[in-house]
Amino acid sequence: MKSVAIAILNWNGENLLKRFLKEVVDNSPEATVYLIDNASTDESVDYVKKNHPRVSIVLLDKNYGYAGGYNRGMASIEEDIFCLLNNDVLVNPGWLTPILDHFQKHPKTAIAQPHIMDLNQPDKFEYAGAAGGFIDRLGYPYCRGRFFNEVEKDGGQYDKDEKIFWASGACFFIRKEVFESMKGFDEDFFAHMEEIDLCWRAFNQNLDVFSLYRSKVFHLGGGTLKPSPRKVYLNFRNSLYLLLKNLPEKRGVRIFERLLWDGIAVFYFILKLNFSNAFAVIRAHYSFYVNYSKIKGKRSKNNQIIYYYSESHLPFRYFFLKKKNL
Repeated sequence: MKSVAIAILNWNGENLLKRFLKEVVDNSPEATVYLIDNASTDESVDYVKKNHPRVSIVLLDKNYGYAGGYNRGMASIEEDIFCLLNNDVLVNPGWLTPILDHFQKHPKTAIAQPHIMDLNQPDKFEYAGAAGGFIDRLGYPYCRGRFFNEVEKDGGQYDKDEKIFWASGACFFIRKEVFESMKGFDEDFFAHMEEIDLCWRAFNQNLDVFSLYRSKVFHLGGGTLKPSPRKVYLNFRNSLYLLLKNLPEKRGVRIFERLLWDGIAVFYFILKLNFSNAFAVIRAHYSFYVNYSKIKGKRSKNNQIIYYYSESHLPFRYFFLKKKNL
């Protein structure tokens, strides 16, 4: 059996660690649990040292975000499979078994996630990952069980191990050799969509990403980065980074289309008198233009697979045709 490390990235998450860490430690006997701390200023580290001495602690000198924090923290971890787990996720007994079995039996699987459920409504999927992610032609992410803001109840409709395009960073399993061969996450993303970028790079290498239904975890959602203009900024900026870096063809046309849709979003925020979010989108575009050459320079020189999407016009279907599911 492959060895597994559960790595929990933390920044000032003492209250979340008090709520969720005990179950991770107690219900994951197969794993070594690590806390990677992004230079917290609360009592997170002291709490873990005092109450969970079995947890290994990796201290970083500043907050490097999700991407940079994991890149630095994972460098000293030697297990065969990494589980990158948010500090606001509840796990139950036996949750690791189906995932480790799958990795053992399917050597082509590079990345996987369990079904991610809503902690507050356990019969519903959770926004950040649900039953596995995909993107449309313009890079809009969606999931089995979540279409924009519409989240489904779990009625067994996705009870099948399924190949997906991206796995959620809330509970993200990856083989150590794959993580290292791809040089981890792109730190220019800082937080949000870096996992989609990494999965897209794996996709171009013909590696498999799976959603595994026999394992379920329960995500608080918004515990690590609550809804805010900062989150809007990162999502809109990183969507453009994702497209510029990974689109296999028609980059100019598709990025232009995406910019137009972003303009509609700005108009929508203004109509709602949400000026802070409107300005966040404008800031995201400015950052994209400033960093255009840098991000473009990261494009792979290898052949990229053209058929990366199965849906073409998600925003039009959702906002204009009012279709709330796939």
